[in-house]
Amino acid sequence: MASSPAVLILLLIGGSLLQGCGPLLVGGAAVGAASAVHDRRTYDAFIDDQQIELAAMSALLNDPRAAQASRISVTSYNRKVLLTGQADTDEVAERASSLVSRLPKVQRVIDEIVVGSRLSLARETEDGYVTSRVKAALIDVALPGFDPTRVKVVTEDGTVYLMGILSPAEADAATEKVRYVPGVKSVVKIFEYVDRGS
Repeated sequence: MASSPAVLILLLIGGSLLQGCGPLLVGGAAVGAASAVHDRRTYDAFIDDQQIELAAMSALLNDPRAAQASRISVTSYNRKVLLTGQADTDEVAERASSLVSRLPKVQRVIDEIVVGSRLSLARETEDGYVTSRVKAALIDVALPGFDPTRVKVVTEDGTVYLMGILSPAEADAATEKVRYVPGVKSVVKIFEYVDRGS
């Protein structure tokens, strides 16, 4: 049975909202909106990131090679797109990266797709726990004025990717805190830097 485009879009929206989105899970739109107030992205960039994620997932799902031979997650932050997951071949990984890089408003693609077997459900579940523990640890960063909601956390096979717009001191403090969270194998910083007063 063929799925209608409307159903596909609803599934994409639901998946996008749930993936790595702590504010939505703990309190709904009100908490999500409160987090957006503290965000250093412009409103336009915030909206663009949501649209980029939906467009990227749609492009990957509608491409027969990418859809059948990969498990890829898309995270956009300030129009920089992080691709994580697994692909069966180098060709499929390159195809996915190429599809996403051609989308409107995408400024850069950070391709962290691994060629190899897909993660088990148990590993995916553990990655979810690691993300939760990292977000909780960021609350305890001992830096005056540090706002943990400015850090986007993505975990893939124990590797934690940190995105956000931070000062160098904030980025260093966040990274140091995350390194010691149980279950974290490595930390990859994908920050943009601003002066502390911004």
